[in-house]
Amino acid sequence: MISYFQAIILGLLQGVAEPFPISSLGQSVVLPKVLGWNIQQNDDFFVTFLVATHFATALVLLWIFRADWARIARGMGRSLRDREIRPDDGDARLGWLLVVGTIPAGVLGLLLEHSLRHLFASAQSAAFFLIVNGLLLFAFERLRRRPPAPGDWEGDGDERIAQTSWRQGVAVGTAQAFALIPGISRSGVTMGGGLLVGLSNEDAARYGFLLATPIIGAAALLKLPDLFGSAGDGLRGPAAVGAVCAAGASYLAVRFLLKYFQTSRLTPFAVFCVVEGVVLSIAFAL
Repeated sequence: MISYFQAIILGLLQGVAEPFPISSLGQSVVLPKVLGWNIQQNDDFFVTFLVATHFATALVLLWIFRADWARIARGMGRSLRDREIRPDDGDARLGWLLVVGTIPAGVLGLLLEHSLRHLFASAQSAAFFLIVNGLLLFAFERLRRRPPAPGDWEGDGDERIAQTSWRQGVAVGTAQAFALIPGISRSGVTMGGGLLVGLSNEDAARYGFLLATPIIGAAALLKLPDLFGSAGDGLRGPAAVGAVCAAGASYLAVRFLLKYFQTSRLTPFAVFCVVEGVVLSIAFAL
């Protein structure tokens, strides 16, 4: 079904493309077409394989931001104990912002995943939506509020994120559902949403990574039993190799992006997606 060589390539691709705003699902759909592999997006074994790589990415995100998640958990515990979110408790507020952002995306994912996966089940479709993704990234940078000035947002990264409104948190989190379409990046739309509510590129990236952790992890855990059932026969070895490769690539990618967005923007990724999508659309049409 999937060779070990293919598992390594797909795992590395998933690990890099998930945190980068270039759509890991879109890249995973077009790559087999480009290389002539007999792998289709809706193949059960391919979906099961991707579950393993996504789970590895979620674990890496959880590890990198483990200190943040520990503070968030303590803050939410305090709010449950006191039955309120104190104005000075940024960790509790951030935790509940992540909750209200994750629930709508999770519900929409459960309702729409199957239909969207079949509706856009082609490399040609993924190439088109890579162009759309690139244009969205351009738009996010263009339509964003002015870059934050000193004093606009107080505190460290998590404290600044916690200052977003509840409505903004729901909107940014719900935008993750667009990533069900191959070619649209989850990290791209959440980072873009963060820019539109006034966050810096660095804080928007951090917000996107925090939002991605529960939704990716929950989706993977929901389907992970398939890997240990009959659907995983002949696939568990390559899936394990792919997951290890995805984990290593994700760790390096997230570390790079956290530094990159301290001074840089989404524009280079927008150019990459548009150029890649146009080239692939032409190639697939020939």
